[in-house]
Amino acid sequence: MIEIIFEAHGTTYDNEAKLPSGHNDVELSPLGIQQSKEMGERYKNDYFDAIFCSDLQRAYKSAEIGFKNKWPIIRDARLRECNYGEYTQNPSVWREDEKIHRIKESFPKGESYIQTTARMRGFLEDLIKNYEGKKVMIIGHRATQYGLENLVNKVPLEQIISAPWKWQPGWKYNFEKL
Repeated sequence: MIEIIFEAHGTTYDNEAKLPSGHNDVELSPLGIQQSKEMGERYKNDYFDAIFCSDLQRAYKSAEIGFKNKWPIIRDARLRECNYGEYTQNPSVWREDEKIHRIKESFPKGESYIQTTARMRGFLEDLIKNYEGKKVMIIGHRATQYGLENLVNKVPLEQIISAPWKWQPGWKYNFEKL
């Protein structure tokens, strides 16, 4: 079994402006930097075999700020947020309820949540091979967590995506197989 702790990346300037970032590589805001420091403090007495994060700076900088060199920080593009395509940073077309319609159908010039979950499946398959019996942290995005909820907890994407999302200090997953 693998113990996974999932943490959301710190707040970004786009989050504060209520803009969907998708694959746009936006910076952490001062609030996001502070949240990253607080995350590190929450886990100062824990041990992780590795910290995985997407290759977008809002995720990997959250890890670097929170944990510095305490544990290996591994960037993996499969942990990225959904590619919102034409909806990226576009407040005139973005609606939170649009996401439920993009489970199978891709965002224009972007991807679907089935595709983001497939990325997560590949990541989890590699995690099983290399981290059996270990404890890891994943710092990611909503799509990252949607994939975890769907693949590990077997919650249908329709249910996850339509549920209101509420921040909390870490989600725990025990993972054995897909």
